[in-house]
Amino acid sequence: MIIAVDQAIPYWQNAFAELGEIRPFPGRELKAETIRDADALIVRTITPVNADILEGSSVRFVGAASAGIDHVDQDCLKKRGIHFSYAMGCNANAVSEYIMTSLHVIASRREWELKNKSLAVIGVGNVGSRVATKARGIGMEVLLCDPPLRQLTGDKEYKDFEDALKADILSFHVPLVFKGPYPTWHMFDRHTLDRLSLRQFLINASRGAVFDNRVLKSALRETKLAGAILDVWEEEPRVDYALLGLLDIGTPHIAGTSLDGKIRATEMIRDALCHYFGIQSSWNTDSIYPEPRPIRLDKKTSGQEAVLTSLLKVFDIRKHDMDLRALGSMPAASAAAGFDRLRSECPLRPEFRHFMVDLSGSHSDLAQTFEALGFRHTM
Repeated sequence: MIIAVDQAIPYWQNAFAELGEIRPFPGRELKAETIRDADALIVRTITPVNADILEGSSVRFVGAASAGIDHVDQDCLKKRGIHFSYAMGCNANAVSEYIMTSLHVIASRREWELKNKSLAVIGVGNVGSRVATKARGIGMEVLLCDPPLRQLTGDKEYKDFEDALKADILSFHVPLVFKGPYPTWHMFDRHTLDRLSLRQFLINASRGAVFDNRVLKSALRETKLAGAILDVWEEEPRVDYALLGLLDIGTPHIAGTSLDGKIRATEMIRDALCHYFGIQSSWNTDSIYPEPRPIRLDKKTSGQEAVLTSLLKVFDIRKHDMDLRALGSMPAASAAAGFDRLRSECPLRPEFRHFMVDLSGSHSDLAQTFEALGFRHTM
């Protein structure tokens, strides 16, 4: 069996080498001839999978080691009888940790008390549900907005979009959908902007085109919003650096780049491939995860600031922001290559569960907050 694998997928050698002949390729440079005689194709989100790339190939299985699937033409796969699997929810917890970290960074800069803020979670799937749980755990008022779920369940806990737009902070966690009853392409557009106010803050860690980036840039230039955070961009890897200059935080699509999420994604696709072809794998991931790492709080900090210092020890989002901004002076092609490099070479951060916070002494009042965020702790 020949398995073509994006060479940037973590641990691909461990996961797939024993299953057949491995043919690694650069994600943005996959060519049809590379998979002409392949049995399986394993990609990330940067590789479009469509009729052009599959024409004349022997591929029977396509796996996307990602939570998003808008880069895969599923209708094409169905017509060709190709089995498709993806890593749904693999990085959901990592993205929720990104949101919590970025919220604490912005709260510190703007002197907010997060427990006094309301958060609208737009899209309450694998990611959004985790964001909502963590936000409630740290004392925020949370509004849930998911029209498809509201229609499916009839649960009035899911607010209308109009009601969600009243929140102080709006965090988007929707798939990119171009048509149908609930499209999300340019969900944030001029019409949406006109219903917001200067006190409101936006976060997008879903898909770049969920926001009309030109509209967002105009809104920030005209001071019609309090601010914004973007991890995803229209026309990636080409970033609008004028827009980035107006943001509170901008990162190179790395919200879901955790050690746990990447291992989980590779495992899920390995398992799906093995199931489809009726083979077995001996790969065990237990040894990859780190032992619990201690975090000691500074006695001079307390409350929200003490939480922030702990978050930054695990995941210093500020560095990723600085690294992306540093590309802005480069020619467009070089900056785009730099974006891809920052994303593919991003260190895989262990998720919060791998850290043990020492709350002895004056920090015992933070136990509930750290538990809600996903940390372990000692008293």
